[in-house]
Amino acid sequence: MSYFQSSRSNSFLGSLPEVTKNLLIINVLVWVATMIFKSKGVDFNQYLALHFWQADRFMPWQLVTYMFMHDSSSLGGGLLHLGCNMFNLFMFGALLERVLGTKRYLLYYMVCGIGAGLVQEVVWQFTWETEFVSNLRTADGAVPSMAIVHQAIANGDAHTVEMMKEFLNFGFLTVGASGAVFGLLLAFGMTFPNLKMYVIPFPFPIKAKWMVIGYGVFELLCGTTGMMSGVAHYAHLGGMLFGVLLLLYWRQKGMLPKDGWYDY
Repeated sequence: MSYFQSSRSNSFLGSLPEVTKNLLIINVLVWVATMIFKSKGVDFNQYLALHFWQADRFMPWQLVTYMFMHDSSSLGGGLLHLGCNMFNLFMFGALLERVLGTKRYLLYYMVCGIGAGLVQEVVWQFTWETEFVSNLRTADGAVPSMAIVHQAIANGDAHTVEMMKEFLNFGFLTVGASGAVFGLLLAFGMTFPNLKMYVIPFPFPIKAKWMVIGYGVFELLCGTTGMMSGVAHYAHLGGMLFGVLLLLYWRQKGMLPKDGWYDY
């Protein structure tokens, strides 16, 4: 089928469809620039990473820019974060771009990434007060209630106000293409549901649809139990959620087949 045919090029990048190729390039260049400027005392995360909407450092454009940022806390951790996302973007994105077409694929990728950020913002909204007060302790070691915090702010307690501002600015931050990539994973599972794949650590092939469901359940489990803390599990789920909603909408409008795409 023509979807699987790559362009006749001697270069690796030349064999990739345009959007996937440029997404890979942009992500790598942004990470390299982030690391270089960080060594010079300029932190791109302050401006481009996704902050909590109630933080002073939140800007609307961060819902887009955060998905082109990756971990810059360490060279090794950053390479792992970037490498995993770019590998999956290459594996699933190139094929899906040929299936969906350039414009629709780019729209899908951006919707999943922005949707992942919005879901993360909602999660933060419901959890930030609990996390904030859990970091506060009175002289006797007790954890104050949020009502006490609000009362202190109403009374003009500058120290409490500054503590809250600092917490909101630095306590909630996310970067990475994972939300958009999980949307691609969802689309791959819906496009080729019965395609068998080998997934680490299983020594036997698994159908794509079960792989996607398994990833979704795992992310939900991690998010609800606190496993693998420090990872934006709900953002991953948000990318999948917005992805399935957009694909179902396209199917309903007759822009995609309603009874599955390819059967393997």
